[in-house]
Amino acid sequence: MSKTHPVNALKKLGIGLAFGAATIMSMPTSALACTQMYMGNKLTADGDTYYGRAEDFDKRYLKHFGIEPSHGPGHTYGSDESAFMYTSTKTTYRYTYVRDHPSQWHGRYDAYSEAGINEKGVSCSATLTTGMNADAEAADPLTKTGIGEYSYGSVILGESANAREGVELLGKIIDEQGACGNDQIIIADSNETWLFAALSGHQWIAMRLTDDIASLNPNIGNLNYKVDLTDTANCLHSATIESMPKENGFAKYFDDGQFDVAQTYGEAISEKAMHSWARYVQGRAYFGVPLTEGTDYEIVKDEREDARATTGALVSKAQPLFFQPGKSDWNTFEMIRAFGNRGEKVPGLNANTDGAYAIGTETNTEVNLFQIRQGMDPEIATIQWEMLSRAAYSVAIPYYSALLTEVSPYYSDQTVSFDHCEEEDIVNNEEPENSINYVLMDISSLCFEHREQLGTGVRTYLDALQNELVEQNLEVDEVMQATEGTEARTALANKAGNAATENTYVKCKALLQEMRAYLKAENFDQPFTPSDLNTETNGLKVSITYAKDALATDPVTPDQPGTPEQPGTPEQPGTPEQPAKPEQPTTKPEKPGKSDTTTTVTTNKANTKGGLPTTGDRFMAAWWLHSPSLALPSSPRAVTSSTVAIRSNVLAERARQQWQPRPLSPLF
Repeated sequence: MSKTHPVNALKKLGIGLAFGAATIMSMPTSALACTQMYMGNKLTADGDTYYGRAEDFDKRYLKHFGIEPSHGPGHTYGSDESAFMYTSTKTTYRYTYVRDHPSQWHGRYDAYSEAGINEKGVSCSATLTTGMNADAEAADPLTKTGIGEYSYGSVILGESANAREGVELLGKIIDEQGACGNDQIIIADSNETWLFAALSGHQWIAMRLTDDIASLNPNIGNLNYKVDLTDTANCLHSATIESMPKENGFAKYFDDGQFDVAQTYGEAISEKAMHSWARYVQGRAYFGVPLTEGTDYEIVKDEREDARATTGALVSKAQPLFFQPGKSDWNTFEMIRAFGNRGEKVPGLNANTDGAYAIGTETNTEVNLFQIRQGMDPEIATIQWEMLSRAAYSVAIPYYSALLTEVSPYYSDQTVSFDHCEEEDIVNNEEPENSINYVLMDISSLCFEHREQLGTGVRTYLDALQNELVEQNLEVDEVMQATEGTEARTALANKAGNAATENTYVKCKALLQEMRAYLKAENFDQPFTPSDLNTETNGLKVSITYAKDALATDPVTPDQPGTPEQPGTPEQPGTPEQPAKPEQPTTKPEKPGKSDTTTTVTTNKANTKGGLPTTGDRFMAAWWLHSPSLALPSSPRAVTSSTVAIRSNVLAERARQQWQPRPLSPLF
């Protein structure tokens, strides 16, 4: 991505808002970055397809996870980055989103729905910003009315019943209105995954991704690929994608005479992209197909005062967009952690020691990973692993987003103050209550500021938490697959999403409090070790109860903080009227406390943090004390269909049983 927020950017430059979109589009985009990844299902341990993206923008920038409701015909999509408008002719689809704070976009609540899944099971990750060369720009410049990253996600998810339909709609829009930026978007459903690229003002291409390749792209528009433009089953494109550059004298071809899309439209290799190439080298090493220093690339220095990093890389020739990784059994945890890669496997490009820019950079603001089970019912086929923070020090939470109709109250909505983003003293100034958005941001900020003291212990702990979320989601997924009917599945999806979020919040909030206490004590003789971390196994001392909470027979959740009412979007001068946000409870979230009847929280040691648990606190629903234990899978690999059937029957039988209350015994 390379968005420039109109409010902040124009203020910084001293430019009046009247200049509008034309000024915004003229601003340089090279200062920002994102990284996009794809792994086909023949290369994964569970046989699932994975794709996603890390958004880079700022060290402390707030993102919001939410749900856009369905709208009737006539709903209009607009933008603050261009004069783009599109009016729907049908009832739109409900979808999840990750959006910016309205304070960054003239008070609008619809900015940049970058990652989500709609009720039809269509998912997308938008966008990866690339670029175009001077010849392409001269022949077919970007348009002031074109679609861009502000609107891609909303239009795709609101309008598309399947991935191909989303591709065709974007292509039609660019044909008619143009594009206001050079971007790549991945669009998928339970059967197909497409990579869409806006090449110039009116030229575009979309390729159906095969199941035997991997892809890594850190904002590079000239990564090589070959594609048959006549194969409409696997490639869609603008009508003049080849004839336009040919007529203007800048079309390029492979040695065998095949049209070279990437080199025709993409920028030439130059030091300007050294930090993108550094991430490409880091990513290739992570996936087991490293490039060779001195042959494939050289390490170069960035001596500019405003450089994003001091060290980068410069390749000797164009590199492939698609490649074969070093193994064929990538799992969910490894794909999540790929976004936290800081070049540890690349001497000279290790961000921790060599001053290189990294995939897992401090300026990550959000990371999404979609896990697709091909051929499965679309409403449960795709799991969205979402982290609203920097991947190097964060954890991804699983959601059945196609079914979600409610969002955990631990996610602060877009009415929360943006001011904490500007906070510099994270040790002594806590985030707004019940905001997992800010908790994860603060954990990350403290780790980057005190890497030597905090980094290893926090990363190990978050890895342990991530592994438990991955493992327990297999348990939840077995039941989800065995559940029949959209209504019952929706109830489970909402319950599971709330349970996963609450468990993550409780652990991470306690972790953050221990980090703050450690820094306040100013005794750094020993590096930080969370009280809940088993240093012998690198696992949690006290497991989360995500699966048990999600699959409880009788819901027994603690008192939940309310969700503040979301104000409607103000009418914008010169932009389409925005729909009012769905009415929500008007109370501000209160700090979640113990329920007298639902949740028992005990500790392994005295709690000295004002009632907040430590990382070693017990966090268990009372029902679990009276219920048979639910055995967890021993492997992250997909279980067999017979196993699913057997275990689902057992779980279903347990679900029919009613537990009888009896006095609680002390927790061990």
